Amino acid sequence: MQESTVTVKGQTTLPRDVRAALGLTSGDRVRYVILDGEVRIVKARSVKDLRGALVRSGQKPVSLDEMDEAIAGGATESGMSGA
Repeated sequence: MQESTVTVKGQTTLPRDVRAALGLTSGDRVRYVILDGEVRIVKARSVKDLRGALVRSGQKPVSLDEMDEAIAGGATESGMSGA
């Protein structure tokens, strides 16, 4: 189990093994997620890192207009046309 000391200013140094496990290097940012009284530290990711996360082989990209049409069609089919 890894430990570090909190300074008077509330700062701490992440142990080397923790930095390695998260793939952290100098200048990286971390996020603290509080769940049920526990804190999880995760490497902060840029929105740019998500590019291509939903790409499926053989599927063409969908335009915003096509997405809007699909949403409107789904709302009409389910009786949620807004009228």
